[in-house]
Amino acid sequence: MFDTPIAEGGIVGVAIGMGAYGLRPVAEIQFADYFYPASDQIVSEAARLRYRSAGDFTAPITIRMPCGGGIYGGQTHSQSPEALFTHVCGLRTVLPSNPYDAKGLLIASIECNDPVIFLEPKRLYNGPFDGHHDRPLVPWSKHPLGLVPAGYYRVPLTSASVFRPGTQVTVLAYGTMVWVCEAAARETGVDAEIIDLRCIWPLDLDTIVRSVRKTRRCVVVHEATRTSGFGAELVALVQEHCFYHLEAPIERVTGWDTPYPHALEWEYFPGPERVGAALGRVMMP
Repeated sequence: MFDTPIAEGGIVGVAIGMGAYGLRPVAEIQFADYFYPASDQIVSEAARLRYRSAGDFTAPITIRMPCGGGIYGGQTHSQSPEALFTHVCGLRTVLPSNPYDAKGLLIASIECNDPVIFLEPKRLYNGPFDGHHDRPLVPWSKHPLGLVPAGYYRVPLTSASVFRPGTQVTVLAYGTMVWVCEAAARETGVDAEIIDLRCIWPLDLDTIVRSVRKTRRCVVVHEATRTSGFGAELVALVQEHCFYHLEAPIERVTGWDTPYPHALEWEYFPGPERVGAALGRVMMP
């Protein structure tokens, strides 16, 4: 473990060299908003190394980045850039929603021979956040998923979890939005099956398809910008694999196509009210 200058391109470049040499480094970018100076190292070097060397070299590196809003961080401390990574062949993108999964996924990421972007929703560091910013936060110490075993265990990188079983509609979410969707289902009374994607690329498509074919309705929720957000890929996949099972158009609840605002944070943040409205729309006869 060692400190580096705040030079993201250098941090990732050093990690790539360590990985090619046979180590398994874990690099940390202070905020996901700051990865852009390292984008050439991530995209042109880490993601391509295995392919370019015909398997002679790999970049088994894990790049941790806190992401997301809800902390009054403004436009340069609240971004959710996950879709930019899923577009790059050779990268894996992980986004846990709770401490138990975070440890198991982090171990699996470090053991993986591919470069892994490990995004940590900063609004979840202190406890499960349901989107009600005006209510007291329940700490992880009082939640079952905050009980993390001290020993070794791993959560497979391509395994989504059925976070909340249900029969009326499938909700696809990850990170903070898993908890927001749970609150929306509870408050609206809709029997929603919430799928926590956990690893958004490569994706556990089988779990998604199985759930949507059962419920026949789908809502996709993420905090990132709407246009070209990862939700668009999820909608396309559900449409391709579940078209003849759907009884309503797929709904999408996201952030807006603007920089993350400081003064209007909770108007931007997809809260339980917006998710609940989408649940109501897909349930209409």
